[in-house]
Amino acid sequence: MIEYASISTHVLDTVSGEPARGVYVRLERRDSDGWAMVAEGHTDGDGRLREWAPVNAWQAGGYRLVFYVDPYLGGNAFFPEITVAFHVHDPKRHYHVPLLLSPYGYTTYRGS
Repeated sequence: MIEYASISTHVLDTVSGEPARGVYVRLERRDSDGWAMVAEGHTDGDGRLREWAPVNAWQAGGYRLVFYVDPYLGGNAFFPEITVAFHVHDPKRHYHVPLLLSPYGYTTYRGS
């Protein structure tokens, strides 16, 4: 059985009021050579991505989520790619990093 790190995201389209389905997301960790990919995936029918990063790659340190939103927004995005960098202090805790999305802006926060 594969164990997954306790990291999740949820992308919500604030224009339609619906989950953003099929958004490609990469999770990257900062190491001595720069950024290394930890996991990648697409948001599900509820706009969520969970149980996707291997637990053996999850440790304290710097991470970022890179959301490729241009295809979802139909090539009309002012921000075609959104990067959210964050720091994991305690890898035993759950980290939820949602993204509220529109063609001309976005918001993010530390969720639960």
